[in-house]
Amino acid sequence: MSASTQRTDRTTTTAAPASGAEAIPTPTGPAPTAPVPPGPAPTVPDGDPHLDVDAVTRALLGQWAETRDQARERAARPEMHRPLDATVAEHRARVFAQMQTLAKENVSWPMLPEHLGGPNDNGANVAGFEELVVADPSLQIKAGVQWGLFTSAILQLGTEEHHHTWIPDAMSLETPGAFAMTEIGHGSDVQSLGTTATYDTEAEEWVIHTPFRAATKDYLGNAAIHARAATVFARLITRGVDHGVHCFYVPVRDGSGELLPGVHSEDDGEKGGLNGIDNGRLAFDHVRVPRTNLLNRYGDVAADGTYTSPIDSPGRRFFTMLGTLVQGRVSLDGSANRASQLALTIALTYASQRRQFSAASPTEETVLLDYQSHLSRLLPKLAATYAGTFAHEQLLQAFDDVFSGRGDNPEAREDLETLAAALKPTSTNLALDTIQECREACGGQGFLAENQLVGLHQDLDVYATFEGDNTVLLQLVAKRLLADYTHDLKSIDRAGIGRFIAQRADVLAHRHTPWGRLVQTASDAGNARRSSETLRQAEVQEHLLAERARVKVEEVALALRSAGKMDPATAAALVNKHQVEMLDAARAHADLVRWRAFTAGIAQIEDEGSRQILTDVRDLFGLTLLQDDLAWYLLNGQLSTQRGRQVAVDIKRLLWRLRLHVADLVAAFDVRPGHLRAPIALGAEKERQDEAAAYHRAQRASADAPVSEKALAAERKKQQKAQRPSGTR
Repeated sequence: MSASTQRTDRTTTTAAPASGAEAIPTPTGPAPTAPVPPGPAPTVPDGDPHLDVDAVTRALLGQWAETRDQARERAARPEMHRPLDATVAEHRARVFAQMQTLAKENVSWPMLPEHLGGPNDNGANVAGFEELVVADPSLQIKAGVQWGLFTSAILQLGTEEHHHTWIPDAMSLETPGAFAMTEIGHGSDVQSLGTTATYDTEAEEWVIHTPFRAATKDYLGNAAIHARAATVFARLITRGVDHGVHCFYVPVRDGSGELLPGVHSEDDGEKGGLNGIDNGRLAFDHVRVPRTNLLNRYGDVAADGTYTSPIDSPGRRFFTMLGTLVQGRVSLDGSANRASQLALTIALTYASQRRQFSAASPTEETVLLDYQSHLSRLLPKLAATYAGTFAHEQLLQAFDDVFSGRGDNPEAREDLETLAAALKPTSTNLALDTIQECREACGGQGFLAENQLVGLHQDLDVYATFEGDNTVLLQLVAKRLLADYTHDLKSIDRAGIGRFIAQRADVLAHRHTPWGRLVQTASDAGNARRSSETLRQAEVQEHLLAERARVKVEEVALALRSAGKMDPATAAALVNKHQVEMLDAARAHADLVRWRAFTAGIAQIEDEGSRQILTDVRDLFGLTLLQDDLAWYLLNGQLSTQRGRQVAVDIKRLLWRLRLHVADLVAAFDVRPGHLRAPIALGAEKERQDEAAAYHRAQRASADAPVSEKALAAERKKQQKAQRPSGTR
């Protein structure tokens, strides 16, 4: 058996401990080999389009291709990988040592502004960071806590004096930090946090206090063991006035790792995944820090306790400060897409080699990927992952524009936050669905830890609820969409608003009648080909997806139009009554964003064959979206019954067309040796199949091979039939 098909060698060596880290076992043995090419696919006919793998890979790498290339090489190094058999303590120690390596290699240097000696390239910083997910999601998230949250909070909410004082040690990991926002009693509801920071005018100090158990900071990376300081979000109280949530730099441990007076810490213990991170709780018992430890870019307090802010509106000030969370959401979107790429590479490689059942041939079993059911469960996920990857590139560019300062204005920040709130839930939910589907598609092999899928699912499970719970984020998207709709209405005079609402309500009512469907049916005149060609047209798909997104927002807006005249309790009850529809509208918006991003990505590729194949992938994505919400399209008169039937037919046709190109579409993901550590995708399955085929060939060629009972029965039946008198049955 080749080295690539063996299980991980359990022999270990002891690595020299990094500063502050205990020695950890490092797996040794043969390095992973390159992924074994998938089994032979049906030959692409001459004259048919071929995919230029390198060109598509470059398109997927995006603007920061060089940074991603370097990050992927780093993620392929064995010392960066997730151990399969480590205890929680060993895993935590290993990840902390890996963090020391990242710090020495200045991995997060691109995020630094010019006055700190950096290039202010925030897009490059996030692009490189999110690639760590294929090495070990625990390493990716712990690095995100240290540099994407703790350090970024100082950078985004502090002044240059804060930057020079604290950021160098944060970057070098001399000061490991925690991002202390979430509380036990208030997860996503940051505006209602219970921790207080009360200003003492005489001492010129802040008194940080946890007034009750539910105000304890929880789920904080680095808090259980490693954090020496924390960026603590607390209610700023001065001169008896609560000015809302602000951020403070609070030391929590001394140089030897002992908790400072008044600081209490608890270990969250073993979790369902990400056990390389020391998540924990922090509580404060009247802990004092200097007045200057307030990160005061958006709100400051003078020595006499006077509060000032460049942003008059408390609400707008709060959401501006909360913008530090956007970086985490952006990076989770990218890393979730990358995790989906890894899972699909494993499952589709295995499916192209694994054979099961022999109905199609008396001597050879059928490759899994030649079953329509297998294509239908994996290729739509492949198409959605392509869409998500192109959409993430747009999000990353928007993030870089804002955080670099080149395009930083209130409207751009709001657009960035809305886009991140739409894509992060979409990609993380897709990743969990994709990994689970890939796990099941690999059968029992997918359930083995060595084949990566179960561990990947465990680690990414929490992506759906941290850096903003997915449901809450979609609510934020819906509120922004409704606000935009309301803003559009303001351009109409008072008399016109009534006519507009009446007109739109009339249009919505007509959508529930058959007239629109009758027009489609008449134009198709029973011609299935005409329906298919229409649905495959990009402008038709975009129109259908855009209409769905617009109508769903419009229906909610009209349902809530009376809320502005109600008392707060009644208005809140009305909004709650339509919350499900709000979430549905937000998802429809996210689908449209991904479809448009995919289409824009295809347009950038020069190779004609690649554009044709990716257009098929885009069409599979678009038609799958239509199929998933087909009942809505039919009930609202957006599609005729005939066109509705044609959606499923066209999807099946696309699945078979794309079967020819699966290997190339997967190869374009650029999952490298070291990223792919699943034996079933590294040759183990191919070797098993080759061995079985050789055995059966030898059996058939052998004179003394046992004869099948079925074959004997068939032969006897044939002989009996031949012996019957002519004319008898």
